[in-house]
Amino acid sequence: MTVLDHRTAADAEPGRRAQKDRRRTELAGFLKACRARVTPEDVGLPPGLRRRTPGLRREEVAQLAGVGVTWYTWLEQGRPINASEQVLAAVARALRLDGTEREHLFRLAGLSPDFPEPDPPALDPSTQVILDALAPLPAAVSNTRFDVLMYNRPYESLFGAARITTDSGRFNSIWCTVLAPPCCNPFVNRAEALPRMVAVLRSAYGKHVGEPVWEEHVQRLSARSELFRELWERQEVAPPEIWLRVFKHPKVGALRLNASYLTMPGVPETYVVVYLPDGPQDQERIEQLAALPPGGWLDPCHACGYPERRGPGRAGPGGA
Repeated sequence: MTVLDHRTAADAEPGRRAQKDRRRTELAGFLKACRARVTPEDVGLPPGLRRRTPGLRREEVAQLAGVGVTWYTWLEQGRPINASEQVLAAVARALRLDGTEREHLFRLAGLSPDFPEPDPPALDPSTQVILDALAPLPAAVSNTRFDVLMYNRPYESLFGAARITTDSGRFNSIWCTVLAPPCCNPFVNRAEALPRMVAVLRSAYGKHVGEPVWEEHVQRLSARSELFRELWERQEVAPPEIWLRVFKHPKVGALRLNASYLTMPGVPETYVVVYLPDGPQDQERIEQLAALPPGGWLDPCHACGYPERRGPGRAGPGGA
């Protein structure tokens, strides 16, 4: 190793320590939230009396997992202690974690490979040709932060005036869902859609705790939206999955669509999402959507004047 190599390693060490500290803090918060969601009745314990907080006590989790109370307390406090796969698996069983939550726990505990800080992947130009060929179906390429990297015209029309960009200028679908004012929000069922999206985002975040790009992404969303912050603090995680999304569009009306996800070999943590109609009426409206001219959906809202009063990364009046 050269002198330069030594300096590079030394310079990187504070960043690695900070990332480990952030991961332990995230692990502590996740364990507390999971413990609060499990009742004594769920695991066959008597309810007991005078519980000051919901869920199990720390000593009950330790008992169920077969570990020492002090060790589990230190784990939940985010102290720098070692945890084997076997012991963490026992904790996961005690807390009744599903597969996604278990994987999240292991990653936060440092038992999964570290991931490099994600840069926007370089997509082959042929990807745009494929997306365009999928029309009239709305289709896009997104990453696990919900940045929309490529999209076809029906997808662009689907979000319409709510196509909000982040502070760094990226089109991001979770920003659209969180920050578009209620009168212009693309989701009819946002109360159902947004918690799912935030849970998927947090699951992906578990691979990147402490990475500046991810930390800034979450911090900016939290600062801009109290609703997002409340959902984020629930510590819920979930995988991407097919479920019904109900969009509203000022030109074609409501569209009931199911998202289908396709992975992209060679481009990690990036996927193609294609929206499929839920019924014949939705198929007709998708075709109407695809027929709109570029910018044909941008009539200002009579309630808020949106989007004329929206700059990059900003929501109009009434944003969440």
